[in-house]
Amino acid sequence: MAGLLLAAGSGSRLGRPKALVELAGERLVDRGVRTLSEGGCSPLLVVLGAADTSVTGALTVRNPDWETGMGSSVRAGIDAVPGTADALLIALADQPLVTPEAVRRLVVAYEQGARAAVATYHGNPRNPVLLGREHWSTVYSMAQRDVGARPFLRAYSHLVTTVACDDVASPEDIDTQEDLARVTEMFGGV
Repeated sequence: MAGLLLAAGSGSRLGRPKALVELAGERLVDRGVRTLSEGGCSPLLVVLGAADTSVTGALTVRNPDWETGMGSSVRAGIDAVPGTADALLIALADQPLVTPEAVRRLVVAYEQGARAAVATYHGNPRNPVLLGREHWSTVYSMAQRDVGARPFLRAYSHLVTTVACDDVASPEDIDTQEDLARVTEMFGGV
């Protein structure tokens, strides 16, 4: 199963690209790649846009349309997935509290037959998201502006396996300096 990390945004509310933000001495983009790898995804792809950086352990995909929103990054990522991949797990760089165990749970759901799955936190679907190849074209057509797989998950909820991850991860994201301070404090103020 391929792993796709979306890390193209400029972080306009944060004041810098989120991919380059460090948390506990590790850039969010590197943390996301490590999380996907340790969770069982391979190959790994990272969609970049605002930040031009190298990422060890992943194929870098440039999204020239990153300013249009997450939808274009989802499409760029799907376009770059190797033909041998049967499924894709999508995660966001700005959610550093998503753990390898949450990713692993989605991988296990796939191994047990799920063709679409989403991590849930207190019953609410968030990220990461797993998509079997047969759903990529539908997600591709629905991923517009600043939405990725969410419209697919809603429209085809009857096909989606929910995977509880409350006990091993959190969907907290970093959009503002306040968010960064809160998440940094969760990491012991590093």
